[in-house]
Amino acid sequence: MATLLETINDPADLRKLPRAQLRTVADELRAFVLDSVSRTGGHLSSNLGTVELTIALHYVFNTPYDRLVWDVGHQTYPHKILTGRRDRMSSLRQLGGLSGFPQRSESEYDTFGTAHSSTSISAALGMALAAKHKGENRKAVAIIGDGAMSAGMAFEALNNGGVADCDLLVVLNDNDMSISPPVGALNRYLAQLMSGQFYAAAKNVGKNVLKVAPPLFELAKRFEEHAKGMVVPATLFEKFGFNYIGPIDGHDLESLIPTLENIRHLKGPQFLHVVTRKGQGYKLAEADPVAYHGPGKFDPAVGLVKPATPSKLTFTQVFGQWLCDMAEKDERLVGITPAMREGSGMVEFDKRFPKRYFDVGIAEQHAVTFAGGLACEGLKPVVAIYSTFLQRGYDQLIHDVALQNLPVVFALDRAGVVGADGPTHAGAYDIPYLRCIPNVSVACPADENECRKLLTSAFEQNHPVAVRYPRGAGVGVAVERGLESLPFGKGEVRREGKGVAILAFGTLLYPALAAAERLNATVVNMRWAKPLDIELLLQVAARHEGLVTVEEGAVMGGAGSAVGEALHAAGVAKPVLQLGLRDEFIAHGDPAKLLALQGLDAAGIEASVLQRFGDLVERTPPALKIVG
Repeated sequence: MATLLETINDPADLRKLPRAQLRTVADELRAFVLDSVSRTGGHLSSNLGTVELTIALHYVFNTPYDRLVWDVGHQTYPHKILTGRRDRMSSLRQLGGLSGFPQRSESEYDTFGTAHSSTSISAALGMALAAKHKGENRKAVAIIGDGAMSAGMAFEALNNGGVADCDLLVVLNDNDMSISPPVGALNRYLAQLMSGQFYAAAKNVGKNVLKVAPPLFELAKRFEEHAKGMVVPATLFEKFGFNYIGPIDGHDLESLIPTLENIRHLKGPQFLHVVTRKGQGYKLAEADPVAYHGPGKFDPAVGLVKPATPSKLTFTQVFGQWLCDMAEKDERLVGITPAMREGSGMVEFDKRFPKRYFDVGIAEQHAVTFAGGLACEGLKPVVAIYSTFLQRGYDQLIHDVALQNLPVVFALDRAGVVGADGPTHAGAYDIPYLRCIPNVSVACPADENECRKLLTSAFEQNHPVAVRYPRGAGVGVAVERGLESLPFGKGEVRREGKGVAILAFGTLLYPALAAAERLNATVVNMRWAKPLDIELLLQVAARHEGLVTVEEGAVMGGAGSAVGEALHAAGVAKPVLQLGLRDEFIAHGDPAKLLALQGLDAAGIEASVLQRFGDLVERTPPALKIVG
């Protein structure tokens, strides 16, 4: 016998159900989400928390004609399941499968591609004004979490939306939890608002009023008189020009649906404050929503099992250990994260050096300029940030740090392909966007030990330096626990060969070495994309007929381009084959498979070299000489 959920192939099917059956749908949907994520891995806590809200939105609004824009999008698994993708959830975040985020090419119900925080209100406002311009009576709804409200872009959109003459609904999904524990004045305000008797009184008044006064303007009047003035005096969102409704229980369909039905008939900008709980309905996730934010595969009956100590450190762990060790040595060091304490490996630093740890919220622009201010006063800021998130603070990087030549270290995690999170999180562009900025240097460690040493090298400089490293573990080299540095701007020859020299930037050194074994090619570990080791480059160019550059980053404008520019400036005419990420967005999937598809594994590098420089290659190499 089919479950109710199995009869729902699109929201139109959902809207045919009597309201009394929606509680059953919610229970089945929550169980399906838990089972699916336990089999594939993915985001869990946030999705368990949005089950009822998702049902209510699709039940009340005429989707996809009415537009739903999910902020970040890591809470959209219930949305995907209800919009015709239930049978494909087993392919979630896998190569060729469903994206873990909304994706316009995947479904007409995914009205806007998201994955970075705090973009939903801007996009939904654009859609609402477009509907007005075209004379269409469609609604636009932005669903944004409280953590995402800490970003300036959300407030820019509120500032614009509050005076725009259009039908925009902003739903604040207040679950008191972003990926890391939430910070900032806004979160404190919401926490006070939702605490104790104030929240209970407001919720009960709202539910009672709904029963007797369906027109929402009457609800608003009574709520203002009996509860709102007490609970949210001069609420921030009303000052922006929105009609504020709430707070209401985001797991109570009997509150959600009537409220949304009433709001749907209102004109102008509306703001609905909904309170949910991350991990709702799964006790283990409720108790530890951070651990269950993005788990791998697990048994729901058992929960997450602490894995055995891995044989290889991740680059993130290497950074976290270095940060603590360097902070112990140098009291000037301060650490900054834009709401990614766990992801960037700063938990131990926060614990050991709480007064030197700064989580600025989801505010990358502020994080960069804030670091500049600290540096102006003689401190040594280390900004731990994903490569793809630093893009959001690019103007600040140029204007507020580089132009003033301030000694800020940028620890760029997730450089290169990232796997299951896909193109929104791929760190493909940092070498091109950093190396064109005066005063900024870029280090590319080949392994874990080099990562630690190059972080020290970066910290020793008196100007901005970025150290880029990939997600996950490296080849497993031993990491020395000292704080020795490597020479600034200098590379090394790792293998002597003939004919062709492969210049490797970063962790692709190791597949390059493997390919070179079959090609009898020279391999150079360049270490720095900027400044290039020009002296070493010219020496290698003089001894070889062809050069190959290899990098896990965008090939257009990347380190290979820097090599070509340097050779041209020196008047050296030498053919250069540039290998890197092609001019395309990298799909989600297994990182090793993605690199192979880009021709950046050992076999791919070998094939590309043979295709371009086959006449220069000795396929049966003589005795090999490994340097370093």
